[in-house]
Amino acid sequence: MTRKGVVMKDAARRGRALVVGLGIAGIATAVRLRQVGWEPVLVERAAARRSSGYFVMLFGTGVASARRLGALEAIGDRSHPRLAAYEVNRAGRRTPGMNPANLPNAAMRPRQLLRGDVEEGLFSALPADVEIRYSTVPTRITQDASAAEVTLHDTASGATVTERFDLVVGADGMRSTVRKLAFGPEEYLHPLNYMIGATALDAPIEGFGLHEGLVLAEPGRSAWTFPFSDHPPTLLFSYRTDDIVAEFSRPPIESIRAAFGPQPAGPLLETLFTRFEQAPDYLFDAVHQVKMPRWHRGRVVLAGDAAWCVTLYAGMGASSAIAGGELLGTMLQRHPGDLPGALRAWEARLRPFIHTEQNSALIMRRLFTPQDRKEQLMRTMMLRLMHAPVLGQTMGKIMKGPDMKNKAFDVAAV
Repeated sequence: MTRKGVVMKDAARRGRALVVGLGIAGIATAVRLRQVGWEPVLVERAAARRSSGYFVMLFGTGVASARRLGALEAIGDRSHPRLAAYEVNRAGRRTPGMNPANLPNAAMRPRQLLRGDVEEGLFSALPADVEIRYSTVPTRITQDASAAEVTLHDTASGATVTERFDLVVGADGMRSTVRKLAFGPEEYLHPLNYMIGATALDAPIEGFGLHEGLVLAEPGRSAWTFPFSDHPPTLLFSYRTDDIVAEFSRPPIESIRAAFGPQPAGPLLETLFTRFEQAPDYLFDAVHQVKMPRWHRGRVVLAGDAAWCVTLYAGMGASSAIAGGELLGTMLQRHPGDLPGALRAWEARLRPFIHTEQNSALIMRRLFTPQDRKEQLMRTMMLRLMHAPVLGQTMGKIMKGPDMKNKAFDVAAV
């Protein structure tokens, strides 16, 4: 399936870009490239645009970029002051939990969304004349002084074409094909030794209202449901493992159940297991960060999870993807006719921010899933401090931090 239209008059002068991946990073990049006069061509491995997705947070960094891209209103906001989160144990006992809506600093309060909300909102900002090719993957990338030559394979028809582009953007996720083709076989994935299982529920968990979420956190494992103002919650399992390969050797629900054993699950946890097992769609994967010495090579550049993958523990995946895509277009606009200079400026601006967020993920992982009893105790103490009026405000200021430690920091405002 392809959308074609009239190309802007200055596209030939500005350049033609191949954007691989129709996710958040890819769409945001294409929108911004089109805004600055480039001709983006989007290719996507799937046969159609995805509509599913799980819980994401959009912080000020992403909000600012989405607004400039003209997509913020369409992205929306499913958070609400009535949303509440409870810490629970296997017996079902509840205590107050962490609610982002109650963070003392307004700039730290994220929009709570489904991933599909962000993709749909960005897609609505993409002009209708931008070409999109589904069921298409790159199989070869070569470069010379004037262009990058890419061989594209249509998996539906079997056809193969080779085309030349001024720029190739790999926005094709953590296990990026573009990264392998352009940067070689070196492995840039760094495992954190944690697994996740996620799905979108069709109704709240019994005993919990639409606006109520839960967190069951134990040493080495946790289960979360994330509530929304107008949509059933999403479910997330997170647990530590010493053998990632073994986790994929059996059905996901069996690995998840084993991670929460050998103790009896109890009614609440058993319900969560059943809801995950019966879900028509789910994600089950290992948690990795992508760490690379450079995100660009010649006329090929990586964006989003393909380049940095901060992980869900940082909460900044969607925000950094949107901001990175917007900033790339801005730097190309500021360095006309100087692609190397534009890419260097883009990476120099973005890398310190991403470095901070990757480090933040290692800290926030303790909040999502404490590794052992010591981390569980520290987590419990932190939650108690957050609910203390004076200390809670102090913690909010600490979490806000200066400049790039602030999740509201507008990295793409240059």
